[in-house]
Amino acid sequence: MRKVKVSAVQMKCTTNVQENIANAEKLVRQAKSEGANIVLLPELFERQYFCQERRYDYYNFAKPTLENDAVKHFAKLAKELEIVIPVSFYERDGNRLFNSAAVIDADGEILGVYRKTHIPDDHYYQEKFYFIPGDTGFKTFKTKFGTIGVGICWDQWFPETARALALNGAELIFYPTAIGSEPILECDSMPHWRRCMQGHSAANVIPVIAANRIGREDVTPCDENGNQTSSLVFYGSSFITNETGEIIKSASRDEETVLTAEFDLDEIFQNRLGWGIFRDRRPDCYKVITEK
Repeated sequence: MRKVKVSAVQMKCTTNVQENIANAEKLVRQAKSEGANIVLLPELFERQYFCQERRYDYYNFAKPTLENDAVKHFAKLAKELEIVIPVSFYERDGNRLFNSAAVIDADGEILGVYRKTHIPDDHYYQEKFYFIPGDTGFKTFKTKFGTIGVGICWDQWFPETARALALNGAELIFYPTAIGSEPILECDSMPHWRRCMQGHSAANVIPVIAANRIGREDVTPCDENGNQTSSLVFYGSSFITNETGEIIKSASRDEETVLTAEFDLDEIFQNRLGWGIFRDRRPDCYKVITEK
């Protein structure tokens, strides 16, 4: 048996980086106290979801991996607590800016960085202004506690993300997330959001862990953002599925929460083999054929 405990941290984010890092550390330590080996924090948890507005000065938030405040902080904490922590952050690589996740192993080593592949552009989710599409491909990371895959927020809507991670050997899939209200569409996307990832979990016979933020974040009009005023209410609802897609741990929409679940990776591997999903794949047939 290879048993591993995973945690999803749901938290509120402010405009104060050090305040957010301190709060995240408190919640990570709580996860450790519950026996967690791998702890997932939300997307871009260092500050407010700045992509709600377009400001050129926000480009300055981006830093190289080894200079990022959250990455440096949680590399030390991961080593102290002997846990794995994927850290979502705004990465600068020369003249290129990415929405990235650094995977930190239980000894504090940064195993590598995944760069978000799918970049959304919608009302108040204006990420194409800040990020270019990732160039890493769907990477997996061999950590002390198993091989993990990481997708970032909008990636979680695409079945190709989860399938590629599973094909590349992921035993668990983690999705750091920042999603909430749809003020123009006036719909509640939460149930759809969950079902999409539940499907990825079931189709690949693999547990999925999603960590979202909570709270209302407002944009104050100023010259730098063209006097935009708006707000988003992030709906939390973080969750963990088992390998059949069933939600086994679930958070509320509005409370900071640490979710923890235990898995036997060897047992799940046998279940995955037994279903024959990867044995019976026919990628040679997966083509779009247009009738003439």
